Amino acid sequence: MLTLASKLKRDDGGKTGRASGASDSTHRVSIRDRLLTKEVAELEANLPSTCKASFPDEDKLHHFQLAVSPDEGYYQSGRFQFEIDVPEAYNMVPPKVRCLTRIWHPNITENGEICLSLLREHSIDGTGWAPTRTLKDVVWGLNSLFTDLLNFDDPLNIDAAEHHLRDKYVCCSLCFA
Repeated sequence: MLTLASKLKRDDGGKTGRASGASDSTHRVSIRDRLLTKEVAELEANLPSTCKASFPDEDKLHHFQLAVSPDEGYYQSGRFQFEIDVPEAYNMVPPKVRCLTRIWHPNITENGEICLSLLREHSIDGTGWAPTRTLKDVVWGLNSLFTDLLNFDDPLNIDAAEHHLRDKYVCCSLCFA
């Protein structure tokens, strides 16, 4: 993370020496990247103990992976990988999140699509994405999908929800098959 933070500081420092009106597009840093520099630092300081974020390219904070290893509930001892892509229009639009681990979960499809209200750009219940939300909210929300946000009443994967409700003990052994 230090690489992008250093680049931002260097770019800010170089602007004062330029003549007004002169612009160099190679030195422009997007609003998204400025936000992510702060948010990633905050995220790393407040990451749940059951989560681990990894950045394949430290210069691209807008693309990273998250591993969630629940320590309680149906999915205890599992390890679930998520891919998070932050679009250029962030923070006006939510990050794109996909589950890379095949899982039998009422809020995650077999294709990795995720039903989490804060990831919705427009939400009927008012709990969808808002510019005041951060990556920390997304990570804590994904972590909660395995504990307190497990939703059987409004599932994305109806078959998994029905299976859980019918026979939760057998179903959970399938979660790791």
